[in-house]
Amino acid sequence: MEVICMGKFFKSPIGFTGIFMGGKYILFIAVVFSITCTACSEQKEKTGSGGEKGGAIRKEAVVTDQGEHIEMDKKTDPSQIPEELVQIPEDYLTPAGEQGTVERLTYRTYESMNYESREKQLTKTAYVYLPYGYSGDRKYNVFYLMHGGWSDETTYLGTPENPNVLVNVIDHAIQDGKMEPVIVVCPTYNNENPDDSADYSLALQLTDNYHNELVNDLIPAVEGTYSTFAEGISPEELEASRNHRAFAGFSMGSVATWHTFQYCLDYFRYFLPSSGNLTSDGAYMESLVTDSGHKPEDFFIYAMSGTEDFAYAGFSSQIEAMLAAPDGVFNASNDEREGNLAYRVQEGNSHDGEAAMQYIYNGLIWIWK
Repeated sequence: MEVICMGKFFKSPIGFTGIFMGGKYILFIAVVFSITCTACSEQKEKTGSGGEKGGAIRKEAVVTDQGEHIEMDKKTDPSQIPEELVQIPEDYLTPAGEQGTVERLTYRTYESMNYESREKQLTKTAYVYLPYGYSGDRKYNVFYLMHGGWSDETTYLGTPENPNVLVNVIDHAIQDGKMEPVIVVCPTYNNENPDDSADYSLALQLTDNYHNELVNDLIPAVEGTYSTFAEGISPEELEASRNHRAFAGFSMGSVATWHTFQYCLDYFRYFLPSSGNLTSDGAYMESLVTDSGHKPEDFFIYAMSGTEDFAYAGFSSQIEAMLAAPDGVFNASNDEREGNLAYRVQEGNSHDGEAAMQYIYNGLIWIWK
């Protein structure tokens, strides 16, 4: 099925074949990543958007047997994050009995480098996974998943005509009750060229800018089309439903995830970065939270990497710096009721698509459970 938002259908060129990054790029990425990635956290002032902040705990009024009216904390018990990452069952790589669908969503946005001027309009495509039995009568959580370098919006889900193996994995996990039925959205930070993500320096700029398109254009297009927990697509309505929204990514997609944390805490509760760091300055990361007006209980970060990944050292350094930061904003925990950051490392994992898919799977079978 093809979905069109605010314009006619636009067929995006596909500059990347397959789900995994080609090995010929790995050495280049390793050199540049180690030199530049921690420099990509140029501190930008974030203006608050106001509105009521979401959180892990909601207050609900109840009446006791004696007729007493009291406020009680209401929170669905989250599943504990396991001490070790789980492997994807081999049979999950094959089609499931209950299959979801992939749809093409077309929407309007603006050229990234001069987004605020809104002078040059672009038509872009995202791919959307809808779970088996999707119904407009039910509300769904939304998992936004960003690709890495040398990739595009087709990398993880594929297309309606040629879905990728991750679709099978999600289908099986939902069918077996390991994860909640969710909507998965795969957009791109590529700007005017489908090969933008192959230019490392340009990709750093585009991931830093992406929040403009994300909040103003993509989320309204997605959540104005599909049945989610957002009652509408105004900023206030999207902020009110932030507990039901997550952003994840591997490698440069992880950098995009950190930037989403930087700019979009009003709109997202969950962040799942893997093998891509933003900064080694823990105090700066704390300031992103305090300056936004949010509190430590308003978000949860589930970070993942592998011991043989060239990005592992820098990524671990950021996590360690966050946990050691002076104001104690970040607290390690396997349970979001007790902290806001979990970090898992897979022995032997390298910087490749197989590792990325394992991290995505582990995030999906934990979140919203």
